[in-house]
Amino acid sequence: MNNTATTTLYRPVGPAKLDLIAAAAWRKFPPRLPEQPIFYPVLNEAYAIQIARDWNVPASGAGFVVRFAIDSNYLARFPVQQVGDRLHQELWVPAEELETFNRHILGPIELIHRFGN
Repeated sequence: MNNTATTTLYRPVGPAKLDLIAAAAWRKFPPRLPEQPIFYPVLNEAYAIQIARDWNVPASGAGFVVRFAIDSNYLARFPVQQVGDRLHQELWVPAEELETFNRHILGPIELIHRFGN
């Protein structure tokens, strides 16, 4: 039995990123592009929905929200960033840390919402 404490996080993504997550057997997020120095999972589903629906759909025709569990002890190294109102909370994971971040995901990444095409 695994007694690791977990935290549930959410990530809004467009179709291209969703395809890369699926290609990785729903176990990890793809590397960031050079112009993307931060990976930012969000702390609540409502904020992830807002980004997927309001930003990803206009940008790429579709938006998705994925949910995943991650080791809470590992997450403690990333302070919560409030980037708008109290709903807009995310973690800022440096791009060079994403491979390590992925190793701390527990279980599969789940697709929970679709918007657009």
